[in-house]
Amino acid sequence: MVSASLKDSSFDHRLIKGLRSQAAQLRMDSVHATSSAGSGHATSCCSAADIVATLFFGVMRFHPEIPRLTTNDRFILSKGHAAPLLYAAWAAVGLYPREELSTLRQIDSDLEGHPTPRLPFVHVPTGSLGQGLSAGVGMALNAKYLDQLDYRTYVLMGDGESVEGAVWEAAEIARYYDLDNLCAIIDVNRLGQSDPTIHQHRMERYVNRWSGFGWHTIVVDGHDPASLLQAFAEAEQTLAQPTVILAKTIKGKGISFLEDQGGRHGKALKGEELENAIQELSKQIEPEILPLTNRNIPLTGEVSNSLRNKTRRSLPAYKKGDQVATRQAFGEALLAVGKAHPHVVVLDGDVKNSTHVQQFADECPDQFFESFIAEQNMIGTAMGLASCGKIPFAATFAAFLTRAHDFIRMGAIGRANIKLMGSHAGVSTGEDGPSQMGLEDIAMMATQPDTVVLYPSDAVCTHWAVQEAVAHQGMVYIRTNRPETPILYDNDESFCLGGFKVVRHTPRDLLTVVTAGVTLFETLNAQEQLERQGISVRVIDLYCVKPIDAHGLYAHISETEGRVLIVEDHYEHGGFGDAVRRALGRKSIESDHLAVRNIPRSGKSQELLDRYTLSTSSIIKRIQAMIQ
Repeated sequence: MVSASLKDSSFDHRLIKGLRSQAAQLRMDSVHATSSAGSGHATSCCSAADIVATLFFGVMRFHPEIPRLTTNDRFILSKGHAAPLLYAAWAAVGLYPREELSTLRQIDSDLEGHPTPRLPFVHVPTGSLGQGLSAGVGMALNAKYLDQLDYRTYVLMGDGESVEGAVWEAAEIARYYDLDNLCAIIDVNRLGQSDPTIHQHRMERYVNRWSGFGWHTIVVDGHDPASLLQAFAEAEQTLAQPTVILAKTIKGKGISFLEDQGGRHGKALKGEELENAIQELSKQIEPEILPLTNRNIPLTGEVSNSLRNKTRRSLPAYKKGDQVATRQAFGEALLAVGKAHPHVVVLDGDVKNSTHVQQFADECPDQFFESFIAEQNMIGTAMGLASCGKIPFAATFAAFLTRAHDFIRMGAIGRANIKLMGSHAGVSTGEDGPSQMGLEDIAMMATQPDTVVLYPSDAVCTHWAVQEAVAHQGMVYIRTNRPETPILYDNDESFCLGGFKVVRHTPRDLLTVVTAGVTLFETLNAQEQLERQGISVRVIDLYCVKPIDAHGLYAHISETEGRVLIVEDHYEHGGFGDAVRRALGRKSIESDHLAVRNIPRSGKSQELLDRYTLSTSSIIKRIQAMIQ
C-alpha cells in the first residue's frame, strides 16, 4: 500500500488552487443541473468532484474538442448516477456551453439521467453498477495488445458498487493481462443509497481486497488535489500491474449541511437549501484562475470509428450429406473472417474446445483473449473493445450467457457492436442435463432492442451467419447446437438478415411448419413420411429469428390453408414461436406450437427430443391432428 500526500508532491501551487476551484465549479454545476431537473444525485457528484477535476485538468491527455480521438486517454464513469458531474466536466473543457447542463434529464436532451453513448464522450453506457471496470479492461487490452497505443484508461467507481461480483471478475483479468495502462479510482464516500456501505471508511479493508487481486493500491485523501496528482503520477509509473486509487471522500463535500449525511442520495436541492448551497460553493471558486487547460493534448490520431464492418467474403467448402455441428461451423467461419479482418477479436469463456474457437486462438493469437469463467466481464470487455472500433465475438454456452444478461442489456442500450455466440442450445444438448441447456436464450436476446438473432440449421448457413454478423453494425446473437446435422444448403446459397428459407414446398401443401436448428431435420423427416401418406406440408427454416419477415411468412401460411405449426427446441415462452405469432398479429390463421414445456433431464439427444415432443413422430402426430 502507498499513501499519497501533499508533502510528497512538488506541483505548482497555482495548479492546486485551480483544481480546487474547478472542483467547486463542478459541484455547483452539478447542483444547478439536478435542481433544474428536479432529480439527480448531487451528493454523489460532490464526493467525486476533486477526483474528476484533477483527472480532466491535471492528468488526462485528450483533445477536448474531439472526444473520440484514438490517442485520447479514456475516462469511464462507472458510478453512472454521478452523470451531472461528467457532463459538467466536458462543459468545463469547452465541448459545449455550460448552459446546456440545465437540460439534464429532459426528454429531448442527450444529457440523460445516466450516461449513454448518445454523447460522443461516453464510450459505454453506465448506471447499472459494477460494469465500468470490465469495459475499461477492454479499452486497456485494445491499447496494450491490439493498437499498441499509449493512451491510459481511467475508471471512476463508487464504493457501493465494489460489492458487485463483476468488479472482481474484471480485477482478476486485468491483473492476468498486466494492464498497467488501467487505473481504477474508488470514490470511498462511505454512504450507499439506503445505508452505509459495507466497509465505510475502513480503508485497510479495501487495500487488502485489491492488493489480494494483485493490484497496486494507493490510498489518498480524495479531496486533496496534490495527493491525487501524486497518486496518478505513481500509477502511470507502475509497470506490469494495474493500479487502484482508493480515495477517501465525503458524500456531499463542499456543502456543509449535506456532508456525510445519510438519506440524501438521489435527492435534488430546492428552495432555501439550494440557495445556501450555491452561496457556499460560490465562495470556493476563484474565477481569475479558471479555466485551466488539460495537459499534453495529443495532436495525432484518428477519430475512433466502429463502422469498420466491411470484409472480404469467403465461400464455405462443405459437401452435401456431410454431418457437421453448427458450433463447429461457427469456429471455422470465425477463423475465416478473423484472418481476413484484423478488427475481429474473439473472447472465450474457457470453453473454446466446445465452442470450436480453439483454432482461432491457435492461428490468430493476437486477436484472441481468454476471459475464463467470468461471463459478465467477458461481455463488458467486448463492449470496451467495440468502443475502440473492434468487432468482438464473445462465445460460450448459451445457458451461461444468462449470467451476463444485465451486461447484454446495457450493451443494447449503448448499441454496442458486439457479437455473441451461444452453443449447446436446447434439449438436444443431451446427457449434460438442464443446467447446460440454453432454453431461454432466444427470449433473452430477442427482447433486446435492435438486436439481431440468428439460428442457423446447418454449417453453410452458420458460415454465412458469421459473415452477416461481421457486416452488421450492432449486436448480433448466433445460436448453435451440439449435435451434428447434415449439410442442407449449397455453399453459395445466399442468406440475409430478416430472411428465411423455404426448404420443402408443393402447390398441394396443407400446412406450413416454421422451425430452425436441429428440429428442422426432425421436421424434414416428418415431411417425407407424411408425403408418402399423401399429406404435403411446407417447411420453412427460420434461420433469422429477429428481425422476422412477417409479410413473407404470412404469404406462405395463406397458401397452406392458413395453418402453421411452430417447432422449436426452446422453452415455450419467449422463443421464436412467440416471435412468429407476434409478427403475424391478428391475421386469421390456425397455429400450434411444439416447444419445451417442462424442465428437461439428462438423456441422449434423440431421447430428449422425443420426450419433449420435438421429434419426427411428435411432429407427425401434431400435423395429422391439425389437418383433420
